[in-house]
Amino acid sequence: MAHLRSCEVRQLLHNKFVVIMGDSVQRAVYKDLVVLLQKDSLLSTSQLKAKGELTFEGDILLEGGRWGRMHNGTHYREVRQFRSAHHLLRFYFLTRVFSPYVVEVLEDLRRGQHAPDLVVINSCLWDLSRYGADFRRGYREDLGSLFGLLGRALPEPCLLVWNTAMPVAEVVSGGFLLPEHQHRGAHLRLDVMEANFYSSVEASRHGFDVLDLHFHFRHAARHRQRDGVHWDQRAHRHLSQLLLAHNCRGGSTGRAEVTRDNGPRPGPRPGRPGPRPGPRLCAPPCDLLHPLPSLALCSRPMAKAPLCLPTILYRPSNSTITIPGSRGDIMATQTRGLGRSTVWAPSAEFLSSISAEGPLRTLPSAPAGPADTSEGTPRGKAPVAISRPGSFPAQSVG
Repeated sequence: MAHLRSCEVRQLLHNKFVVIMGDSVQRAVYKDLVVLLQKDSLLSTSQLKAKGELTFEGDILLEGGRWGRMHNGTHYREVRQFRSAHHLLRFYFLTRVFSPYVVEVLEDLRRGQHAPDLVVINSCLWDLSRYGADFRRGYREDLGSLFGLLGRALPEPCLLVWNTAMPVAEVVSGGFLLPEHQHRGAHLRLDVMEANFYSSVEASRHGFDVLDLHFHFRHAARHRQRDGVHWDQRAHRHLSQLLLAHNCRGGSTGRAEVTRDNGPRPGPRPGRPGPRPGPRLCAPPCDLLHPLPSLALCSRPMAKAPLCLPTILYRPSNSTITIPGSRGDIMATQTRGLGRSTVWAPSAEFLSSISAEGPLRTLPSAPAGPADTSEGTPRGKAPVAISRPGSFPAQSVG
């Protein structure tokens, strides 16, 4: 995964309307994107902890927050918006995954002047701690109601990404957890994992994308704040990179894929009839061909070169030479965009040893058979390049 700079993020989200909905963790996601759209710097600790402020890095508070009474109740509201000449980001604070307020928000988005291009949503911790101990039934019913409404309220090209709740510590504290509910914090860690399973299954069943933040940050406890729930600025920058990379690929369901010819490739989404076009995303800039330095959240695994397949070389004299696959000097690796491809070629020593007999043509492996007696390349065997996909090691924030 390439780490994007501010100029590249501005190009990726050019003329896009991004909506983020959720609790205080998702508010930090919104704030980090606002900063990343303007400069290559991290959030400060005070910016992460602040809530309901009238302005933040050029955005405005539209509703709730310090325009009203600050409190930690389930009716707390906060709506923020950042707007530039070519970007629009909006954040809605949620205390429940499905409620009359959520219905009102989605109706406003449907009737609004601008249709959202990307919606990022999560609600979990408040649902598990404020609305009764039997969350298994209520939370699952609310999830079904939410995703059913989202499918009707959002426009067809809109990409919706459900963020799973990030892992919490064994001992937690926070505004969502009242003193009389402190006993629930003891098993909140396991409840979050169970709720993430329910939400990811329900989102996939309705054909929406899932970004599993619990998986990505399962070994990143050192970046968690003392309250056991919130995360530091480096973790949120890595989260933003994960979200942008998911948006760049058009999601795991193949709704759209950014290509070098500046065109999306729409694909089918499971759970919905027929193909559904994805958002029109701009092509990544040329700088993405050179990935930025990684930021480590966890130890990097040892990278192993994939095994090379056998390669058959054809001489003009129609005799064949087979090079066995290996991890040695016949493998060269090229990095392209957000992925890696491996190209196999014979070593220089081998080429020099047989160069006297004429040029070689490299073809993919084929079953052994009688050699063609005609001159040149065997009939029907056009030279092709051999390439196999690979993957980058896990990226992290140090």
